[in-house]
Amino acid sequence: MTQLLLDIAPDWIPTLDNFVAGRNAELLSALRHALAGTASERSFYLWGEAGSGKSHLLQAVAGQAQALGLMSCYARSGVPELARVVAVDDVEQLGDAAQIALFELYNRMRESGGMLLVSGTATPAHLHLREDLRTRLGWGLVYQIVGLSDADKAHALERHAQARGFALPHEVTQYLLRHGRRDLPALLALLDALDAHCLRLKRAASVPLLKEVMQPGGRLM
Repeated sequence: MTQLLLDIAPDWIPTLDNFVAGRNAELLSALRHALAGTASERSFYLWGEAGSGKSHLLQAVAGQAQALGLMSCYARSGVPELARVVAVDDVEQLGDAAQIALFELYNRMRESGGMLLVSGTATPAHLHLREDLRTRLGWGLVYQIVGLSDADKAHALERHAQARGFALPHEVTQYLLRHGRRDLPALLALLDALDAHCLRLKRAASVPLLKEVMQPGGRLM
């Protein structure tokens, strides 16, 4: 019965619609225009701290491209083959061979008119990569993803709970923000663990149940 209950919860997929923009509305608009073919620049470099939403946006763009009938690829710490839309996450983790491959892919996509998104933890100038690759990454649009405020995070948690089909009381949201980790992916993962715990017990979400999940030996810390 537990497995059947868990299967009821819908899978959560990163999309442009469920990305909480906060102070990143300009970036979100630019990505939409690039996908729609109404922007001249189609090369993006996104940087920000861990948990800021870089992976969400790269996966969302790749998914939206597929929905539009465009061949797309998303890769983390690697370089995929040429496609109409390519997203490369965690560029600072690329080895020498992969850096060369990304440099060559960048040049081919500029010629073909494809859309390329690359993410990292620092601006291109501060990446420990090949000089020619760092230069290429700085040629396109460079955006810092600004972290969310607590109000933005609360909104994201409420939207995530709604997408999974359960009610999230205000006091549970506030407890998560006060006692959970600060990055949004960790908060969302904790919310998923709470949802699963509630389904197993057939009880509504509450602060006591959240404490059970967060305590040592619980699902997540």
